[in-house]
Amino acid sequence: MNSATTSTKVSRMAENLIGSEIIKLAGEINNKIKQGEQIYNLTIGDFSPNIFPIPALLTSNIIDAYNNHETNYPPADGIVELRNAVSTFLQQHQGLIYKNDEILIAGGARPLIYALYQTIVDANDTVLFPVPSWNNNHYTHLTHGKQKFVETTAQNNFMPTADELRPHIQSATLLALCSPLNPTGTTFTEQGLREICELVLEENNRRNPDEKPLYVMYDQIYWVLTFNGIKHVDPVSLFPEMRNYTIYVDGLSKAFAATGVRVGWGFGPKHVMDKMKSILGHVGAWAPKAEQVAVANYLCSSDVQPFLLKFKQMVNERLTALYKGINILKSEGLQVEAIEPQAAIYLTLKFNYKGYTTPTGDVLSTTADITQYLLNNAKLAIVPFSAFGSSKDSTWYRASIGTCQLADIEGIISNLRTALSVLKK
Repeated sequence: MNSATTSTKVSRMAENLIGSEIIKLAGEINNKIKQGEQIYNLTIGDFSPNIFPIPALLTSNIIDAYNNHETNYPPADGIVELRNAVSTFLQQHQGLIYKNDEILIAGGARPLIYALYQTIVDANDTVLFPVPSWNNNHYTHLTHGKQKFVETTAQNNFMPTADELRPHIQSATLLALCSPLNPTGTTFTEQGLREICELVLEENNRRNPDEKPLYVMYDQIYWVLTFNGIKHVDPVSLFPEMRNYTIYVDGLSKAFAATGVRVGWGFGPKHVMDKMKSILGHVGAWAPKAEQVAVANYLCSSDVQPFLLKFKQMVNERLTALYKGINILKSEGLQVEAIEPQAAIYLTLKFNYKGYTTPTGDVLSTTADITQYLLNNAKLAIVPFSAFGSSKDSTWYRASIGTCQLADIEGIISNLRTALSVLKK
């Protein structure tokens, strides 16, 4: 067959799947770095292992597990030793009691989210989620669902409220929530989450017994990384009856700087977790057995709390330094804002420079123009909230400190001062 006439047709799902805007931005940043430019890259929701290494004990545990030939297939739901360790960890650190058959291990949080969507969402079911948020639009597309999103506001630290969700709750099958939130690093207040849980319980009481209930995905992958007196809250701790409807997504990657180790865990109603287990069994998305053995041993060790204390201090130092630097620029009259650090590895920033003119006469007409100007002139790479589903008009950004040295922040603020002070309204 002539290659010129070969069909390029694929499934409608694949044809219309949107690529990651962050990956596109990363390509441009990497090209600049290859050309010798010094770029402060705060786009990556990851950790530099040279700055934030995984716990030394976990490293040795992994090496020991491989030396002990723990390299065969693990059970589809994870080795029982790890599920028991996760159960104990959750009870000790969060006060949640889940048995090992209500816990599912996977190769990071992403397969768990995928399996959760596949388990709960039928074609044309509605998934309700706030924006900005991470990848709910893409997972909805993968499951042929219908997305309904609510755009949150800076006044509420970009966390959704019950009033914002209420008009759409009756049509929804899945409510996707995340706290601490990627991309903002902000968290639910107890009252804010309590009101949403009351809304979910009210809706499920309204539905007929033969109807699919409204389930909640609660992504708490950053939950141990809270700062400045912020306390993590979750649905089941607030309302035990939410246990029937809440599926948690959690894991090792953010709490222990172990993104590449690929050990995640989900927990929730047993009948849901069993179906998710079946899906992941077919996909083969389990965490490697050696890593499972190593993590099971690590979570039971006395090293956990000392590591978390030091790790959290390092993260918070960077977030706080960047926040203070932005506030200094604001006090100097520059059109910037930041939300005080609450959690995770992200700082929420605003660059309110639409309509400003550069020294070369170019007008910053769009958020994309501002993003490009910051990259070219301040050598700062950050991700606009539009990459997380927010309006393309939003001038709010995510800055990640996971690859940032504390000493870098002075250079970032200096570059911003130079680049922004020459813009004219």
